[in-house]
Amino acid sequence: MKIIYIDNNATTKVADEVIQEMLPFLGELYGNPSSTYGFAKQVDKKIKQARQRVADLINAEPKEIIFTSCGTESDNTAIYSAIKAFPEKKHIITSSVEHPAISKVCTYLEKTKGYEITFVPVNKKGLLDLDLLYSSISNNTALISLMWANNETGVLFPIKEIAEKAREKGILFHTDAVQAAGKVAIDVKKVSIDMLSISGHKFHAPKGVGALYVKKGFKISSLLIGGSQENGQRGGTENTASIIGLGKACEIARKELPIMNNKVRKLRDYLESQLLEKISGSSVNGDLDKRLSNTLSIGFDGVRAESILSLLDKKKICASSGSACTSECVKISHVLMAMKTPFKSGAGTIRFSLSRYNTKKEIDYIITTMIAVIQKLRKKEY
Repeated sequence: MKIIYIDNNATTKVADEVIQEMLPFLGELYGNPSSTYGFAKQVDKKIKQARQRVADLINAEPKEIIFTSCGTESDNTAIYSAIKAFPEKKHIITSSVEHPAISKVCTYLEKTKGYEITFVPVNKKGLLDLDLLYSSISNNTALISLMWANNETGVLFPIKEIAEKAREKGILFHTDAVQAAGKVAIDVKKVSIDMLSISGHKFHAPKGVGALYVKKGFKISSLLIGGSQENGQRGGTENTASIIGLGKACEIARKELPIMNNKVRKLRDYLESQLLEKISGSSVNGDLDKRLSNTLSIGFDGVRAESILSLLDKKKICASSGSACTSECVKISHVLMAMKTPFKSGAGTIRFSLSRYNTKKEIDYIITTMIAVIQKLRKKEY
């Protein structure tokens, strides 16, 4: 039986077109793009094309794109660059629902370097407390770093509004757009963003490649010191094939953005409505309007997420949960905790995240399977 993959916020399949674009650079075109002879210049030309394609996805300039190994490196680089640019400022504003690539760095700086970190709370819908955020800004604030879209609930933050407030106050603004890139329209010429992180494997490029947008005029502090690659801003020989794959994936994502907001949204809404209608004690986590078109975080009372996932796995369905089970207890995720999600639904929360490759036939199978799984678990027959 074919695997039904509906965990695309965790990672995505590499698109066939991306693989085909990469293959020559895993074989015959193996030259180092930093070399000066013609054989290597073929490779360098494709990297330049990839940089342009990444820039086009967010309406940036190619020189504003720095290739990295992943979203985590991009996030870390943004934070460390900001605090090195303003060493006299010891305050960072972020949110209580950030990815660990942001939250753990901030916690480290707080515990070991004396930084003050404001973790702005969210409400029950996962929306930011903007009044608290704005009142937290001070002359000591070096950086505001907020995710564009939450990886668990898909909830979207008002990045344009917050970025403009940061600009007015003369504060650097960074957004982790790892979940947003390829799913929502991003235009850095219309939003006052200083740095923006993306990761290829979230929209059908390979794992192990990402990018950091750095607004013209700001100099980052690289985590990797070495050669003069990336215009001297990140050392290390380029991950050529993956960079080329990332560029192709950006080109495809840009063209197919309407599919995400039409076909994929309709499939997500269908899945959501059917589960809510046919399974009692089910509820959606997060705002119903301000969220990604592909993401559904849904809780089921009276069952445990790990048990649901185990039975789904037997039916070849790949999804993820909003909780973690240890030998001592079940813990709901930090995102659901920040939203004050009731334990009875948080412990039974499943995240379904779709891609353009999912079909209605697959969604129908998931719905039928979920009905049977929840019924079985509630009867404790598993």
